[in-house]
Amino acid sequence: MEREALDKNGVRADWPEGGEPMGPYEQVELHGHTVNFQAAGSGPLLVLLHGITSTSDAWREVMPVLAEEYTVIAPDLIGHGRSAKPRGDYSLGAYAAGVRDLLALLGFERGTVVGHSFGGGIAMQFSYLFPEYVERMALISSGGLGREVHPMLRAAVLPGSEWVLPLLAREWSVRAGDAVRSVASKIGIEAGPDIAEFARGYASLTEEGASEAFIHTMRSVIDPDGQRVSALDRLYLADQMPTMFVWGTADPIIPVEHGRNAHRVVPNSRYVEIEGSGHWPMLDAPDRLVGELKSFIEETEPFKWSLESVRERLQRGPEPAPEPIPAGAD
Repeated sequence: MEREALDKNGVRADWPEGGEPMGPYEQVELHGHTVNFQAAGSGPLLVLLHGITSTSDAWREVMPVLAEEYTVIAPDLIGHGRSAKPRGDYSLGAYAAGVRDLLALLGFERGTVVGHSFGGGIAMQFSYLFPEYVERMALISSGGLGREVHPMLRAAVLPGSEWVLPLLAREWSVRAGDAVRSVASKIGIEAGPDIAEFARGYASLTEEGASEAFIHTMRSVIDPDGQRVSALDRLYLADQMPTMFVWGTADPIIPVEHGRNAHRVVPNSRYVEIEGSGHWPMLDAPDRLVGELKSFIEETEPFKWSLESVRERLQRGPEPAPEPIPAGAD
């Protein structure tokens, strides 16, 4: 993000209320591009990956508490927030490699990876491609576990959206507040943290290069029919790794049924449903989420990667697929 877009405290002047960062950012150069991240605490490593249009500030309610016991790294992913927005590869694989390279540059070898929404897809890809870096995986309202997704996101990948989105973003930035709530409520986004984060995300698309990065990222995982990238065919491999799924029952963006079905595919996984929570449980139920993450870490043994065990699991293949829970089912 351009420095002139920030005030003296490093806060965007045009973000809706509640968009303040947690603290000073740290910065590194990675493959010639600037990557900003927040780091706090000491102890076992915990990596927090945000979703599309979001930033590391999405973790602002939980990161300070987690940092009391863990070393917490929360990057602004390339194409987002204060990190560079180059013309380049915005696929899940590229993001996963970027996370690996950032951790390597910072000197970290292994840790627990937590991904929210699109960040959940990155966490799964990261765990699949670089399992030697991962001790545990926690997925919060994660993408990549089913086709259904909010129509707003499907519309963002339609032909011509690259011309319309910057105009929409300027409107949302200017009209943050009651007008945003009115528009969002008409498309199923209710009052609360979902509104604020939804508005923040769209307002961020006014930054130079942000809308282009958003479109490239979205089109890598979503088409007009919904999510086009699925981890379900190889998610069975996660039964070797401590895995937790967390979902809010009132998530308007990605249906809670995706989490329920993923838990059935990985029967040894831990599954947490937060009653009444929306798409951002870390904002509307931060104490609950912190407690669940701590319990998950404390009560599971770190995954130890072994080529032989992976080979054996691949040879066995997946168990017979469970019958999916239909969308909208209780």
